[in-house]
Amino acid sequence: MSIKTAVVDGVATIEIARPEKKNAITRAMYTQLAVAFDAARENPAVRAVLLTGQPGIFTSGNDIEDFVQRPSDEEPPSIAFMKALIGCDKPVIAAVTGAAIGIGTTMLLHCDFVYVSDEARLAMPFVSLGLVPEFASSLVVPRLIGNARAAEKLLLGDPFTGADAVECGIANAVLPASEVVKHARRVAERFNALPPGAVRETKRLMRRGASAAILDAIGVERDIFAARLQSPEAKEAFSAFFEKRKPDFSRF
Repeated sequence: MSIKTAVVDGVATIEIARPEKKNAITRAMYTQLAVAFDAARENPAVRAVLLTGQPGIFTSGNDIEDFVQRPSDEEPPSIAFMKALIGCDKPVIAAVTGAAIGIGTTMLLHCDFVYVSDEARLAMPFVSLGLVPEFASSLVVPRLIGNARAAEKLLLGDPFTGADAVECGIANAVLPASEVVKHARRVAERFNALPPGAVRETKRLMRRGASAAILDAIGVERDIFAARLQSPEAKEAFSAFFEKRKPDFSRF
């Protein structure tokens, strides 16, 4: 299993565990993630969810080889994962000990607490692949950090550090890599001492104003993203990726 789950002391841990592929996420893994989040939401013994990757890598994003083989008429399993994460009414705490690329960064926008290591590198390089942002990042990132800095992250795809993520409001704190998961678990376990109903309702209230807009953005992005996958620009980007060369967009 490339997604590992466990429930210990009121905390459901969901671990992306495919280190041999830099935790690249396949369609099957998105389905597993969706099932894991739904199970955590429905389990009365779970008070919080801890989302993490492997030492030195959170996720490198979509598995490109698996990704390009997706049937064009298929609803991508990533959408089910997005809805499961957004729909989780329990606190979600992310522990990021390394690279978080593409959806590795955009999923953090929908977690309640994010702790990153001083070695973490985040990036949303959708445009460089001939694509567009997903997981409502085209809506959330400009709202969070303003259009000017959002352009750096979304149009140029500039990578940024864990400290930058904290400064932008994407993460709560930067910690040494060896402390990130332990600290995130301590935060998750604090919810064992808090009234779960009040926690759920407070989370719902905090997100109520933006929830409809986020779901709408996900739908709009999904349609444009699917169209972009068939574009000559995306085909050139993917070909360059597999051929280990720099893409040439000069003819477009």
